[in-house]
Amino acid sequence: MSSRREFITLLGGAAAAWPLAARAQQPGKVSRVGFLGTSSPSLERPLVDAFVQKLRELGHVEGATIAIEYRWAEGQDDRLPDLAAELVRIKPDVIVTTGTPGTLAAKRATATIPIVFASSGNPLNTGLVASLARPGGNVTGFTISGPELEGKRLQILKDAIPALSHVAVLWNSANPGNSDFYQLVRAAAAALRLTLRPVVEVRRMDEFNDAFSTIAVAKADAMIVLADRFLLAHRTEIWPSGVSSHTIARAGCTRSRTADAQRSARSLRMRGLK
Repeated sequence: MSSRREFITLLGGAAAAWPLAARAQQPGKVSRVGFLGTSSPSLERPLVDAFVQKLRELGHVEGATIAIEYRWAEGQDDRLPDLAAELVRIKPDVIVTTGTPGTLAAKRATATIPIVFASSGNPLNTGLVASLARPGGNVTGFTISGPELEGKRLQILKDAIPALSHVAVLWNSANPGNSDFYQLVRAAAAALRLTLRPVVEVRRMDEFNDAFSTIAVAKADAMIVLADRFLLAHRTEIWPSGVSSHTIARAGCTRSRTADAQRSARSLRMRGLK
C-alpha cells in the first residue's frame, strides 16, 4: 500500500458563508442530507460508512438528528441530472456528491443548496470552483489532484514488469475531470520512455467488449485505468495489471496508488451540521 500523504487537499472557504448553522440548531429540527452516488450502494458502502461514522462523531446520528436521502446512478452517468434534480426537490440542507460528473449535475440543478464533493480530479478546470483558496458559490470539497501520482503509478508498473514497454490506457473521456489525468499520464509515460498503446475510451456500458478486444489485439504489457466513478462501478469487468483506483484493487486487481475515498469521506464536515 502506498503512503497517503498526497491523498487529498481540502477546499475551504465557501462553506463558512453558508447560512445553515442557525437552521440546524433549531430545537427538534432534523437536518436533511442528500447523497448523490455515481455508482452503487454496495460498492460505496465503505465510503458511506466512513461518512456516517464521522457525522456520528460530530454528534449527528442518522435516523435521529439527521436524515440522509440516497440516490444512486448505478454506473450510468446519464442518470445523474435527473437524480440531482430529484434531490433538489426534497430541499435538503446540503448535498454530498462523489466524483466530478455527479458534482457537475448537482451544481447545474441548484445554485443555492450547499454541495460538498468527496472527490474531484480538477475542480478548477471543470468549473466546480473559482479557486482552491476561495471556491465561491455553493460548491466545496476535496480534490485528488496530484501530478506526481501519475508518474508513481506508472513507476509501480515498471518496477513490477522490468521489461515494460507498451501500456494500454482505459479511461472515461466523458468525465471532464479525466482530461487532466490523461495528459499527466502521457507526460509520465514519456519520462519513463513508455509507449501508451492503445488508449481506449469507454463512455457507456456497451463499449466494454470492444475496448477489451482492442486492448487484447494490441498485446500491451500492462494496462492502467484512470480513476473514475463510472469505471469503478464496473470494476468487476476490469482486471488489469495496474489500476489507479484503490477500490478497484480491493475488488481483485493487483496494484493501485490513489487517494483513499474512505478517509476523504470521514473528513467531510458541513457547516450546517456542526
